[in-house]
Amino acid sequence: MNVSLAKDLSVYQLVMGVQAPPKPLSLSPATLLSLLRAQIDLLIEQQIAATLWVKLPPEKIWQSELARYQSSVGASSLIYIFKIEEKGKEGDVGGGEVGGENTPSSPHDVLVHLPPDSQMRRENFLMVLSPQFCSLILAHRPLKKRKNQASGKVNTNKNQPLLIITTVEGRIIQQALDGIQKAIAPESSPILPASFICPTVPQAALMNQLLAKQLLRQDEINRQIITVRTTKLQQQNQELYNKEQLKDEYLKNVCQELRIPLTHMKTALSLLNSPNLKPPQRQRYLQMLNTQCDHQNSLIIGLLELVQLERNLEEATLESVRVSDIVPGVVSTYQTIAQEKGIILAYIVPPELPSVWCVSGCLRQIVINILQNSIRFTPEGGKVWVRARIQGNYVQLEFRDTGIGIAESEIPKIFDRFYRVRTGVTEDHSGAGLGLTIVQQLLVRCGGSISVKSKLYEGSTFTVQLASVGDAPRAIATENE
Repeated sequence: MNVSLAKDLSVYQLVMGVQAPPKPLSLSPATLLSLLRAQIDLLIEQQIAATLWVKLPPEKIWQSELARYQSSVGASSLIYIFKIEEKGKEGDVGGGEVGGENTPSSPHDVLVHLPPDSQMRRENFLMVLSPQFCSLILAHRPLKKRKNQASGKVNTNKNQPLLIITTVEGRIIQQALDGIQKAIAPESSPILPASFICPTVPQAALMNQLLAKQLLRQDEINRQIITVRTTKLQQQNQELYNKEQLKDEYLKNVCQELRIPLTHMKTALSLLNSPNLKPPQRQRYLQMLNTQCDHQNSLIIGLLELVQLERNLEEATLESVRVSDIVPGVVSTYQTIAQEKGIILAYIVPPELPSVWCVSGCLRQIVINILQNSIRFTPEGGKVWVRARIQGNYVQLEFRDTGIGIAESEIPKIFDRFYRVRTGVTEDHSGAGLGLTIVQQLLVRCGGSISVKSKLYEGSTFTVQLASVGDAPRAIATENE
């Protein structure tokens, strides 16, 4: 059987065109589903063989209700399924465009083809037609437009509630039925006997049963909603608890780190009060005080920098940065420090390298922090060099040194806050242990990555990758190798 419409129409407008039309209620799709299920429950319980006219969302949760009815009533029922020919932009009120799933699942189903720009695109409905019982459940999503003041674009709000009408009044259903039948193309097969007239109102017993089933189904939907919301709240509470735990652990670590230099300073002050203190000892304790003051100052500055960084990165945007404009200048700045330690410092940065995506100022900070570590942990006579090159869609920065290296067991920890490599080869432990933490934070925001290769007493290689301009940057987890 083939059915098509000769002209477009809106079931919602047909219903609202009757004298004293029903008042639509603003309800959720979940309530619409409960009304549909209650209706199907009644038809199955009473074994009412009806003609159904439907336009529902394509999701299985909706289509399964029709299948449930068909499997119970069987061949005595007939279902007309209204189908939009092409997928459009507006979508159906249930959240999905009528598509491949809204196709006949039974030889007794009939497709009613609708044009792509049909007014029914924003409507869903279930119309039940039988001599003893008629009903209509109709949902319409009004087109609500809001203008974005920043861009000037008009956006459609798809999350607004539905306007839902549910009725068993014969005069209203007959008005919608007559309007649809008038729109049917002349060459289409007849859809109902010409003598069919909707009963004015159903029997009181049927209405009582329908109301009871609606209450049961709505209660079922409410329980499901409560379960979902409860689960979501539990997840949110767990996330908040985890954040509080991390915050407590962070504060604990901060206090511990600040307490260490204070303990050393207190010890040095106590020793300085000794009456038998010799000048060399006094000088050593004064140096200890100076060193620990510097260490504590470094910790405080690092903490403030990290807090400010995390706050700024939330609102920072990526920009195009040339590696050849940043790296040579930073390396040249550290040449004097390297020479004082007897370290050879060099770089290879081809000027033709493409620009990379990075937050303003971040590339300079990344290079500084890694280079400082390389120089700090490379003994006299060692070498440190920086090399930049193309690696696929990325620009790769390689920081290699012949320093003290990192034990394999320590590599996964070096990006942790306050973590400092423990070794007796060098006496320089004045850092705050936040440099690589900051590097990692910056790279995550820039969609870059960092990997580490190292062998104890033989040196380390830190490899940074940043997306070249022309390729969309993406967040890449830090990889420790």
